[in-house]
Amino acid sequence: MEAVARLRNVPTSPRKMRVVADLIRGQKVNKALSLLKFEPKQGAARLEKLLLSAISNWEAKNEDVRLEDADLYIKTITVDSGRILKRLRPAPQGRAHRIRKRSNHVTLVIDSSSEPELSSDNNDSSEDNKE
Repeated sequence: MEAVARLRNVPTSPRKMRVVADLIRGQKVNKALSLLKFEPKQGAARLEKLLLSAISNWEAKNEDVRLEDADLYIKTITVDSGRILKRLRPAPQGRAHRIRKRSNHVTLVIDSSSEPELSSDNNDSSEDNKE
């Protein structure tokens, strides 16, 4: 069972946030939390908070399963571009330079890797019956 958490309109450029997101993509949740806690980049604190939110969303969906037994990992993490605030800065000789203040949207999906897959067992037995 997977859980999703979204972070919208973060005032950081998507390029800077993707560097931090690439560190934790595919990692176990405990390892990702420890990586984010000691990462000095500015997006790490926001992603740590987002990961904690995704964990609590997963706990709300799966009240009967213990967090320690679930073996959670980060299934997908995507960083998309958000709105761009455009500003003008005075430049020499009466000109103006455009400043683009970028933002981003982050979507984080965590999943449990300890789920039994019943459908693959059923497919194997049906193939054996055909032979």
